[in-house]
Amino acid sequence: MLRVVAGVWVLILLAVLVFAMLPPPRTPYMLQESARLDGIRYDWTDMDEIAPVMARAVVAAEDANFCLHWGFDMVAIRRALDEGTGRGASTITQQVVKNVFLWHGRNWGRKALEAVITPVVETFWSKRRILEVYLNVAEFDAGVFGVQAAAEHYFNTDAAKLTPTQAARLAAALPAPKDRNPAKPTDFLRRRAAAILDGAETIRADGRAGCFGPAPAPRD
Repeated sequence: MLRVVAGVWVLILLAVLVFAMLPPPRTPYMLQESARLDGIRYDWTDMDEIAPVMARAVVAAEDANFCLHWGFDMVAIRRALDEGTGRGASTITQQVVKNVFLWHGRNWGRKALEAVITPVVETFWSKRRILEVYLNVAEFDAGVFGVQAAAEHYFNTDAAKLTPTQAARLAAALPAPKDRNPAKPTDFLRRRAAAILDGAETIRADGRAGCFGPAPAPRD
């Protein structure tokens, strides 16, 4: 049993090292959805080919302190515990670990593995790489994975050409991608996207986007 456990961890570590440089293949959830839907849309896109506002919008929406933590946002975790819910406590790094290395579902076994693998990913991947992988494996609609496929699916454009409003609406859809349509936003989605745009500008200005994008321009 110890040899099996050790072998599994060696494979995970090797995968972490390989995926620090190479695009991950289809994730377990992608394979599951591909079998269910008889195919998915997934186009890996390098970070340099994604509109910078898309990266900032996702961070503002999902994990505003992404550049400041080491994989776990302790402030968000304490807030979630005080509120009696786990919602809002999962960081982008944790979501990458779940999507790339593990499976979906709410159970303690997966959460324990996620807690162990997350600091390993933070150790060997740059923040920019973590966000790049997230933007490529996140689900934006049933069978639509990654920001390039989402840009084509909703707006008939490329990830590099997304406008700030389009980027914010895609980010606003992420918590419930099968129930929210960025191309036909409800009033709630419009308000949420507007708040995300404000947040994206805030983290650009205060430096919290510095770990994955260009530094903010100096003020006069």
